[in-house]
Amino acid sequence: MLLVTIVEFKVNLNGDLIRPFVPSRGIRQGCPLSPYLFILCSEGLSALLKKAEFENNLHGCKVIRGAP
Repeated sequence: MLLVTIVEFKVNLNGDLIRPFVPSRGIRQGCPLSPYLFILCSEGLSALLKKAEFENNLHGCKVIRGAP
């Protein structure tokens, strides 16, 4: 599963941006950024769900007949 598909890094070196580069690998397991990216995405999804609920645009669906 790809969450971030296109990434380009730009590094600020002594006030000047060096030429952008594309990483050859994604975020590795155990990377200190992973929990923050998860929280960021979770918060965004939560905000979208709360907005949809507030605007009465959130509806459930029945999985099987006779389900509540």
